Amino acid sequence: MNAGNRLLSILLAAVVATGLSVPHPRPAVAGQTSLRAADPSVIRVGGTYISVQSANGGIAVRQAASTDALAAATARQVWTDSRNLGEVWAPEIVIDGGRYYIYFSAGRGAAHRMYAISSTAPASGYTAERQLALPGGKWAIDGSLFTFNGQRWFVWSGWAGDTNVEQNIYLSRMSDPLTPTGSRFIISQPREGWERVVGNPYINEAPEAIRDPNGQLHIVYSANGSWSDQYCLADLRLRAGGDPTYVWDWYKSNGCLFGSNPATMMAGWDATLHVNGPGHHSFVLLNGDIATSPPAGPRFPLMFHAVPKGTPYSWANRYWYTGTFCWWGNTTYRRANVPGPTTDTGFSIKFFE
Repeated sequence: MNAGNRLLSILLAAVVATGLSVPHPRPAVAGQTSLRAADPSVIRVGGTYISVQSANGGIAVRQAASTDALAAATARQVWTDSRNLGEVWAPEIVIDGGRYYIYFSAGRGAAHRMYAISSTAPASGYTAERQLALPGGKWAIDGSLFTFNGQRWFVWSGWAGDTNVEQNIYLSRMSDPLTPTGSRFIISQPREGWERVVGNPYINEAPEAIRDPNGQLHIVYSANGSWSDQYCLADLRLRAGGDPTYVWDWYKSNGCLFGSNPATMMAGWDATLHVNGPGHHSFVLLNGDIATSPPAGPRFPLMFHAVPKGTPYSWANRYWYTGTFCWWGNTTYRRANVPGPTTDTGFSIKFFE
């Protein structure tokens, strides 16, 4: 202990001895950026980090040398809602065949559908928007493209019908980055108690694909209402050799893996210390490709939105945060009263503020 710290300890001990309370300065919020926004989507291309967000009635792209520097980078508007489609939500940027694609939801109320724009450059030259003809033709948000075992897939959050009862996670095959093919397949519904703490409707949304060190597919999603501090991240793990279109080949984590409510966390996972309601995350992968998913061991970059503790929870108070994640092996997910084995053991994910 240096002299300054020793003197501080003596002074604090003297104050405590008098019975007076000791004020504690509020610590800086870990990982908080200056960007007051929601739904980060970030990829790395070489040494450049590229983010996309809904802004100014359209979509803006930022580029920086690190995730921490994104908030201070110039936001370049790449698309504007010139056709007055409505609310523009949760754009996602990916690369496919050397071309950039940004997927986003636009509409009002029950009219929300998925759209895409594309370009050969990350921050300019994008095409006009094109609506994706997702099977079922229902309300759809938070969509993203990924490739697994040589097949393109599109994953999104949507309704079973035409009313807002609950938001489910769906998959569809894609014949190219803009063309869904075949049926839609449901892979998750918000039916567990820990993901029904806040509802009306109950929520599974913001799905993000990643591949674990064993080659198994995961879809990490946000559960509980985004308007509450119960918002959290949970995991769907496809069993080894499983069929992505068969719902019972997916095993769900037994609680939140990243959240601020200790009561809803999966056993062995701790609640956050500095933020409330973390969710709608982005695994920061090279080229946004799940084939570049990290190996077991080290931590890798993550971005998510949350509200700093001590601040009223509201959409307006959400910030982008930088964090990290790592694979957590030998983790068993359990289920009951459904077809197939009741347990599945493999990699899960630890998240860090």
